[in-house]
This record gives sequence, C-alpha cells and structure tokens, in this order.
Amino acid sequence: MAENSPTLSPGSSPNTCMRCGICCRKGGPGIHQEDQALIEKGNIPARHLYTIRRGELVRDNVKGRLMPADSDIIKIKGRDDTWTCVFYDQAEKSCTIYNDRPLECRALKCWDTRELEKIYAGGHLTRKDLLSEVEGLWDLIKEHEARCDYAEIRNLIKVLQSGNSTHARRRLAEIIRYDAEIRELVVGKGGLDPEMLDFLFGRPLIKTLPDYGVQVRRQGSKIILELRA
Repeated sequence: MAENSPTLSPGSSPNTCMRCGICCRKGGPGIHQEDQALIEKGNIPARHLYTIRRGELVRDNVKGRLMPADSDIIKIKGRDDTWTCVFYDQAEKSCTIYNDRPLECRALKCWDTRELEKIYAGGHLTRKDLLSEVEGLWDLIKEHEARCDYAEIRNLIKVLQSGNSTHARRRLAEIIRYDAEIRELVVGKGGLDPEMLDFLFGRPLIKTLPDYGVQVRRQGSKIILELRA
C-alpha cells in the first residue's frame, strides 16, 4: 500500500500486493526492536504511537483471540477513531511512510503470512528502550505502571464479580482516578502534548476496562463502576 508499490488490477497474480488497503484498515502495526531508529529519528513520530501495557488484553490476530500482553506492545495509532493506520492514504491507497515502514509492514504478505507469524509475537520495542534515559519522565512512567498494574486490576475485578465488592470497588476507583489525574497533570502543568499520552501511559483505563466487563463512568469527581452481565 504505497506510492511506489506497483498498481495492480483485480485480475493480477494472487501472490503480489493488490493495494486493496485491507491490512492497513485493520489496524496499525506493532513496533519491533528493528524499528527503534525509525522512532528515534522521528520518521515515525511518537505522537502517532500508543502503548498496550503489560497485562492488558490485546487481540492476537494470528491466534484470533484476546490475550494479556506479556510486555509493552507499541503500535501505530488509527485515524479518526477507526482502526485504519494513521499513515494510510485512503484516496491514493498508499502508505505515506512506505520507505520508512515498520518491520511488520515489510514482512506482511497477505497471500503468505509465514514471515509475519515468525516475528509477530516477539522482539517488541518497549517504552523502556526509548525512554529510560529521559530523566524524570521515565520515573513517572514507572510509578504509573506500578500504581495501575493490570495484574492487580484483574484481581480486583474478580473480587467484584464474586460479589465481595466494597474494598475492591473503592480500590479500583482509586486506580482509575490516579490514571486520569496523572494525564491531566502532565498536560496541564507539564505542558505535554496530549497526543503523547497514550504512548507514555498506555490507553486510559476508562477505555480499556470494558474489555474486562467493567464499564466506567465519571460523575464529577466520582467514579462509577458497572459490571456487565
């Protein structure tokens, strides 16, 4: 899906790219160790990335189910609240960063996924690889990771689902509130670009907890949790 990839008709060979755009509309790729220079040089700006944090549920497209991530998975964002990769040009059916596209994009051949399957699950680039030398910021990310740990969140949700909910409900609300407040703080007082938040701290818990069967509503300063049946 690129400006300089060949333009092929629907009758072309099935083992060449048809530039249909389906793979680009199914979500941005994960970022691997081999892609680190693309991020550091700004070829792929960090504001266009988001992080799936360790323990967060993520869809394994190869296995076809939701699974907890065993480490950071940094991915390219979608465009306009869709899954379509932010770098995909719908009108031109092309990739706007084709020459600097990540490893997964270079490996993907829709007619033969074996090369992609070999790299899909391992070798992911992490926030630590990119940010551990950034004094102050990395400490803030580590604190957020500790205080918004998905292992604890999963345990609290299990307690809620069992019906013994008073402490668990209060504790989970505290975690959600902290997750929201740290984002507001680094933007309001730290002057951080809001587009960087999902990369630095992962997606907000208010958006990810529905995958665990918990709907979250904010009513002023109050956090309201509702378990889905």
